[in-house]
Amino acid sequence: MKPSYAIIGCGRVGTSLARQLSAAGYQPAGFSSRTRDSAIQAAKAAGKEEAVYDNSWEASENAGVVFITTPDHSIAPACQLISENRGFQENAVVLHCSGALSSGMLSAARDCGAVIGSMHPLQSFAAVTESNPFAGIKVAIEGDAAAVDCAWKIAVDLGADPFNIRTDGKTLYHAAAVVASNYLVTLMRLSFELLQASGVPEREAYGVLKPLISGTLNNIERVGIPDALTGPIARGDVDTVSDHLSALRQLSETAADLYTRLGQATIEIGTAKGSLPTDAAAQLSRLFSKHIR
Repeated sequence: MKPSYAIIGCGRVGTSLARQLSAAGYQPAGFSSRTRDSAIQAAKAAGKEEAVYDNSWEASENAGVVFITTPDHSIAPACQLISENRGFQENAVVLHCSGALSSGMLSAARDCGAVIGSMHPLQSFAAVTESNPFAGIKVAIEGDAAAVDCAWKIAVDLGADPFNIRTDGKTLYHAAAVVASNYLVTLMRLSFELLQASGVPEREAYGVLKPLISGTLNNIERVGIPDALTGPIARGDVDTVSDHLSALRQLSETAADLYTRLGQATIEIGTAKGSLPTDAAAQLSRLFSKHIR
């Protein structure tokens, strides 16, 4: 039989969990949030409107699994408050869904004999919908062994694809996600700006670059890094890179600086690929060093 669950913090993630956990056969035990209306909405999504509590420890005390899905800065205080009021069952599994914070934020729950972990869905939750936002996505899991086992089963039941990370690696894991998602947007903005400066209308920039972006992602998936690297640095075309830097300096110091820093990192990849001659790598390194501000 699947365990009962409580949601503490009924925003988009908490309410989405409530809907999908109940649909997967988990029994709702309690809901509590900063505003009662939010808790009511989550309880409705779970199909148990009567399970709304003003106090978080009352919402959690009968749950086998407790999700603390408050904003990051509130996770530890929320857990501490519940623990102080003996709101965790012995051997209950206490989880949060933060990408940036480790399960250590829940250490107060151990005072009640609970086990702790984190279960981060690599997904953006823009709104609560009836469709399952967990289906087919990756979910990073870490924490106490019993909590990891429980979170893994929950992720699978939600239709997700779980994977383990180290507790002491949680910050680097989150940084990786930021680089892959947020900084990709930053890179695309730079690329769009350069295209516009070359005469391509802004509205056409994405369409022009999309096949190249898709092809690069496909190459990474197919042959991995570094073999997916192509372009002037990969082949040691120093003159082309030098021309790029000259043009970029005239256009934007910020753009030139970003190109320079990324270029320095790309020399390593080109060298690992084996396509970048040693003398060209040295010339590129000197070229980039001259342009660092």
